[in-house]
Amino acid sequence: TSVLGRFTGKTAIVTASTDGIGFAIAQRLGQDGAHVVISSRKEANVNKTVDMLKEQKLSASGVVCHVGKGSDRAKLLEQVKSVHGRADILVCNAAVNPYFGPMLGTPENAVDKIFEVNVKSTFMLIKESVPLLQAGTNPSILVVSSIAAYHSMDFLGMYSVSKTALVALTKTLAPELGPMNIRINCLSPGIIKTKFSSALWKDPALHKQFLKQVPLGRVGLPEDCGNVAAHMCSDDAAYMTGESVVVSGGMPS
Repeated sequence: TSVLGRFTGKTAIVTASTDGIGFAIAQRLGQDGAHVVISSRKEANVNKTVDMLKEQKLSASGVVCHVGKGSDRAKLLEQVKSVHGRADILVCNAAVNPYFGPMLGTPENAVDKIFEVNVKSTFMLIKESVPLLQAGTNPSILVVSSIAAYHSMDFLGMYSVSKTALVALTKTLAPELGPMNIRINCLSPGIIKTKFSSALWKDPALHKQFLKQVPLGRVGLPEDCGNVAAHMCSDDAAYMTGESVVVSGGMPS
């Protein structure tokens, strides 16, 4: 638990934040003093997560939001605006991977879904959040990409391409957001122990194969990402924008 208080008085929006990396980021921002707005597609998960954070004496509220739906994004931002009047931190973590197999076998509907959620929705939410962020203090955006952006993984071809696009999105938006005093950076996790990546670490043979590529010799934990994310969103990283930080236990990127 951190008692840094570096986000005291700040409001942070974290998408797909009811478990895994999104939850770890939201929890750490809350531990550092932020009011965290939890969002996810399922109301039961949102409520459960908000209750869990409140039990930890953290400040949290929640909004149901499917980032692929413009009306849901509008509702999320409207709620933040009406309660807080601004946003200081936006973490874009929502992503899908409906297909696991050779890239040339990817069905068209899977391609559409991957780009719709992972790339288009991320861009649209950033674009729509700008007025709220401009009202914030030293505002910061964090886009969650993946080591797959740099080092395409077997059976995750189109997902890897979408994550490469997020690195490019971050680099392309940085010069446009900079004059507005909004920073934007990218976090690229390696193999982290989450439900989302369970195909990679639950199978003992695959797990062993992946660990050969990890100099630190272990699968990462969501907190490994939460801690770095909090630093990148804080004023400690005030002179950093347009960058991507890889958190992978040393896996080559």
